[in-house]
Amino acid sequence: MPKPTKGARLGGSPAHERLILANLATDLFRHGKIRTTVAKAKRLRPLAERLITKAKKGDIHNRRQVLTVVRDKGVVHHLFTEIATTFAERPGGYTRITKVGPRKGDNAPMAVIELVTEPLNAVTTRTQAPAAAPAPAEEPKVEETPAEAEEAKAEAPAEEAPAAEAEAKKDEA
Repeated sequence: MPKPTKGARLGGSPAHERLILANLATDLFRHGKIRTTVAKAKRLRPLAERLITKAKKGDIHNRRQVLTVVRDKGVVHHLFTEIATTFAERPGGYTRITKVGPRKGDNAPMAVIELVTEPLNAVTTRTQAPAAAPAPAEEPKVEETPAEAEEAKAEAPAEEAPAAEAEAKKDEA
């Protein structure tokens, strides 16, 4: 059972708080993102993510549980058919809270809570230490005829010629 939050509820009684969160969740699923206070956004996030997880399961029992919170059948249908399919491979983190400036009237801190639309970046984790790097495979050596060897030397770039001359001088010394 989740631990109850301490302090005043959002706007009054527990029943009123449930209604506020249900309306916020309905609007979030209807529009994709909403602008609200930071406190309401933080309280909405776990509820919305739980509802999306139920929608991903997709059976009639979970649909009825979502309908107890979100009363609009059109929004529930949208949640189960479109939103749940976009989050099918995502294990969690369906929402994002972005803080925006304070509200003009009462200076309340405002935030935008939205459904994440970016594709999931698959993070790969290693369970074992990386093995030693394999030695680079050497190309099989093909024997060249003396005529081919002379042609290769003649076609060699001019840059290699001074290096070859310097090596020859070192060998002589």
